[in-house]
Amino acid sequence: MSRSIAYHASPLLASKTPVWRSKFIVACLGLAFLGLGGRAAYVQVVGNDFFQRQGEVRFARTLELPANRGRVLDRNGMILASSVAAQSIWAIPEDVDKDHPNLDKVARLLGIKPADLRKRLSDEDKTFVWVKRQVDESVAKEVAELGVKGIYLRKDYKRQYPEGEAAAHIVGFTNVEDVGQEGVELTFNKRLSGTPGSRRVIKDRLGRVIEDVRDAIPPVDGPDLQLSIDSKIQFFAHQKLREAVETNKAKAGSVVVMDVHTGEVLALANYPTYNPNHRENLSGEQLRNRALTDTFEPGSTMKPITVAMALEAGRITPQTIIDTNPGRYTMGGFTINDTHNYGVLTVEGVIQKSSNVGSIKIAQRMSAREMWDTYTALGYGQKPQIEFPGAVSGRVRAWKSWRPIEQATMSYGYGLSASLFQMVQSYTALANDGYVVPATMLKSHDPVVGRRVFSAQTAAASRKMLEMAAGPGGTGQKAQTVGYSVGGKSGTARKQVGKGYATNKYRAWFTGMAPIDKPRIVVGVMVDEPSAGVYYGGLVAAPVFSETVQQALRIMGVQPDMSVKPQIVMQPVEESF
Repeated sequence: MSRSIAYHASPLLASKTPVWRSKFIVACLGLAFLGLGGRAAYVQVVGNDFFQRQGEVRFARTLELPANRGRVLDRNGMILASSVAAQSIWAIPEDVDKDHPNLDKVARLLGIKPADLRKRLSDEDKTFVWVKRQVDESVAKEVAELGVKGIYLRKDYKRQYPEGEAAAHIVGFTNVEDVGQEGVELTFNKRLSGTPGSRRVIKDRLGRVIEDVRDAIPPVDGPDLQLSIDSKIQFFAHQKLREAVETNKAKAGSVVVMDVHTGEVLALANYPTYNPNHRENLSGEQLRNRALTDTFEPGSTMKPITVAMALEAGRITPQTIIDTNPGRYTMGGFTINDTHNYGVLTVEGVIQKSSNVGSIKIAQRMSAREMWDTYTALGYGQKPQIEFPGAVSGRVRAWKSWRPIEQATMSYGYGLSASLFQMVQSYTALANDGYVVPATMLKSHDPVVGRRVFSAQTAAASRKMLEMAAGPGGTGQKAQTVGYSVGGKSGTARKQVGKGYATNKYRAWFTGMAPIDKPRIVVGVMVDEPSAGVYYGGLVAAPVFSETVQQALRIMGVQPDMSVKPQIVMQPVEESF
């Protein structure tokens, strides 16, 4: 039995509804659907590109696929720098439980103070923050096993330098972004870096990849870079330099070994140095590549250049008599002294005894322009054309402004400045039959044609004088080595302080070549501020030259040109400075 609705019992139901109201409601519903349809059409058709972009901004990411940085190799293929797999730790701060019991353990594993880690994670607005870059795989694995929510791992690469301190100033290092900061890592950064690839993906809020949008573009790894450096010679030169600096309680030192035929730099070492694998608390003293960036007055090592100039100009011969009496020379209100009164010397004797007075009298036979032209041809006062950052030009003033006293002091290495690298390169003109060779840090397979500065006869005569200077009666007797004939010149220069010279601060130099008849290498050594009682270049720098030459020539396979027997080395003659 059905019950009928009693409309008369309810005033609301009994009232008549206006027809327009139902039509209005239907119209509103129709307009709403029409608006939704229009909006959908706008989103899907008219504004499709805009909304696609907005969606991609929020979810789509272009991931860079890093290229593996090229290795740095020595001339024999030994690795000087390479990239190894590592892990970087990152976090989503808002997801990390700051009270998690393992958070302090994460900090300790990463070498971070727990308070510093919490401070790094304190910004709740951040969705990404680096916790520690380039962590060893073993450490990263321990961090992952702690299971702290919001802390994640990302594959990375870490640069390693097997030769450590020995090759630090050559190779340099990269930062955490694998960008070169020093040395050849900086100079050849673009070449070593290669070309990164890319991958377009959609990620969720946790950074997890959900799907690829398009095919990945693979990275192109950087090519290997082969240097001219011989890592064995480099290591030995570094060791002997360090011993000399420490033994003589010196401030610093440098050594450069260059191949006479190719201009290749076989070794370039400085001390103090640093370990590029552990660069905490580095100082400017450690980072300075002194052989290239520091300039000094070269002292007596410039005398063979002065003599070679005069020989080439025809003003003297090796046997020309030079009267150095009474062991001092006064001009322009200044007095220049020799350590002894050597009396009458030949030109060869001037170099052998390192006479300042003799050098001045030889220089006076030339014009300022002639000397300046030769300095310039040898590379003094000009930035070395070498693939390396920070090389400096030194200073040689324009010849028109020279006073007579300045021309005189330049003849024995004062009044101009040069780096150790420039000095070594200039000596290649004496070693290479008059041609100064262009220097390079990259391995070269062919002999180079340098720029002629002296004739072969002048170069040969100069080498004989250098042999005498390193032999009995000379200032560089401690440069003698077993099995190989050597020649070279020591130098001891007072350090400039303000407008004058210090009375107790010196730089000790020795630059020479071997074997002397047909030189294969030129080696330069500088020790800054030796303070253990001896400071002459013949006593401080020459022994480093001797040991470096012997080891380098043996490694290079150069046959000894002298009978291999212990040599008696006399006490070197004190050099003038």
